[in-house]
Amino acid sequence: MAARSQTMVVPTDAQLLKAQADLWRHSLYYLTSMALKCAVELGIPTAIHNLGGTTNLPDLVAALSLPANKLPHLRRLMRLLVTSGIFESGNNNLTGETYCLNPLSWLLVEGVEAEDHTYQKYFVLSTVSKHYVDASLTLADWFKKDLSPPLPSPFEELHGVPLLHEKTAELDEELDAIVREGVAAHDNLAMGTIIRECGEIFKGLQSLTDCSGADGTTARAIMKAYPHIKCNVLEQPQVVHTAPTDGLALDIFKFVPPAQAVLLKLVLHFWNDDDCVKILEQCRKAIPSREEGGKVIIIDTVLGPSLGPIMHEAQLLLDMLMFVNTHGRQRDENDFREIFTKAGFSDYKIVKKIGARGIIEVYP
Repeated sequence: MAARSQTMVVPTDAQLLKAQADLWRHSLYYLTSMALKCAVELGIPTAIHNLGGTTNLPDLVAALSLPANKLPHLRRLMRLLVTSGIFESGNNNLTGETYCLNPLSWLLVEGVEAEDHTYQKYFVLSTVSKHYVDASLTLADWFKKDLSPPLPSPFEELHGVPLLHEKTAELDEELDAIVREGVAAHDNLAMGTIIRECGEIFKGLQSLTDCSGADGTTARAIMKAYPHIKCNVLEQPQVVHTAPTDGLALDIFKFVPPAQAVLLKLVLHFWNDDDCVKILEQCRKAIPSREEGGKVIIIDTVLGPSLGPIMHEAQLLLDMLMFVNTHGRQRDENDFREIFTKAGFSDYKIVKKIGARGIIEVYP
């Protein structure tokens, strides 16, 4: 029997007008990203900071050394960025409209010496780079192609090399450098918050291996808070020389050095499920029993709507970022539970959620 067709309810005039405006927003969101890129490249957040944290448009134009006839156009740029929540604005009786920093634009100020300030310029520049944008423009073609497994990411299919791979520099050395800087900035943000609010996950530990610990920033923060913990940093050979102590150039798919705990901070989202299971199996071999304090500490995005629509949308956009450019993905709790079970772990608990990220203890 043929499926019964459903008659669509015709929207009202008011609904259609709202839908049209929503369509404009979704179709033109990329212009917000480009406006943000422009602000970062011009150095607007740093200029506002250097002007005392608040400035008017003429002073901003002067500080940026822009031609005076660009002032009306800069006003339009700033108007969008204020509406998008990247800056804040106000009014001064003497100078007129003013612009100031908020927590988001504070992360884009260069040269701030503060423990919890992680400069995010290169995260922005990598995510809006031509190579990333070009890869995203191929999504429909990627879906239509009958590609043999393992499926390449749209980035790899288009550019011929994986992202964050030794071959990426052969594609574009500047892109490779910006992406690595951006990943480091993304990964290191909020480590101070994690130690302050979830410090109990490190208490009682005598040794810890930080897998894919890059330049050792995370390990240094842990050792500063808990000097008795002996930390190994496991990384690629080209970055191991900058690690704080006992830097090890090893393949995490084949071996993880023994320790009471293994830390996987923003690692698993870069890999597919099968690869995650392989990594976790090596981690399980490296740690003692749960009774002896053995555990894997995972810090990663945990998808879910519980934190509200804005945070959830941010998580889903991060998942699309991984889809377009890597073989990995962001996961919800059920996804994590499945790979933990396959890797032979007996139990886990989500200790706390810090923003979009969750802190998970996984037990052998």
